[in-house]
Amino acid sequence: MFWQQLVNGLTVGSTYSLIALGYTLIFGVLGIINMAHGQIFIFGSLVGLVLMTSMQMPLGVALVASIIISALLGLVLEYAALRPLRKKNVPHLASLISTIGFAILMEEAMHKLFGADSRAFPQSFGDKPFDLGVIQIRSVDLVILGISLVLMFVLHFWIQKTKMGKAIRATSENTDTANILGINTNMVIIITVMLASALGGIAGILIGMAYSALIPTMGMTLGFKGLAVLILGGVGSIPGAMVCGVLLGIIEVFTVAYGDSSYRDAVAFGLIIVILLLKPEGLFGRKA
Repeated sequence: MFWQQLVNGLTVGSTYSLIALGYTLIFGVLGIINMAHGQIFIFGSLVGLVLMTSMQMPLGVALVASIIISALLGLVLEYAALRPLRKKNVPHLASLISTIGFAILMEEAMHKLFGADSRAFPQSFGDKPFDLGVIQIRSVDLVILGISLVLMFVLHFWIQKTKMGKAIRATSENTDTANILGINTNMVIIITVMLASALGGIAGILIGMAYSALIPTMGMTLGFKGLAVLILGGVGSIPGAMVCGVLLGIIEVFTVAYGDSSYRDAVAFGLIIVILLLKPEGLFGRKA
């Protein structure tokens, strides 16, 4: 029982990590929390799901469609809600409110296009469990874990070792200095916002695979959990987002297994309160 729940927690938590990485990337570069992140990637994931259910497209096509749609919506967010305010040098609170407005717009668009009811994910993939003795794991869980871990490793390597990754790190340290050094910070911001949204698009499809359904309104709940991971790991910390996303998933699953399922969504916010009291900068954050 313990090991089975641990695997389930790792599967769920790995998707939380991908969501939190999107928040972390945008906050690191722009210094704001993108409150539209959840709605953006759920919209992209629903487009992918519709392609699978209505047009019988394979999972790979749905995943690519979700990535592209989510990234394009991130681009729209940058040009429509973030860049105009950034040019006017307004307080970050204005950008935060702007992303909330964009989130409401996306929520209404999803209700019009996809309805308010849940949409079932095709069950033809990953139903058969593998019996490994102490645990049984579905092939879909292996796929989710594999994709999530590979993406986290590739992202960490890309941020640390590539020229664009170093440009993102430089921009996150100081935009003005990065401009003086010849870095095109506007392009860096565009790439960062699109990358963060694309990671969310992948997470949305993986969540649909894990829960066998997607609901248009679940973007808000998942977005809040991504925020919880962001605070737990330390705002702006990529390793913190990776580790604490998995940690939150494990704690949630064990809470449901050995406690009351009604507390599942409350766990994340209970952890936030504890961390803010004991270590306000987060588990992986640095003191200012």
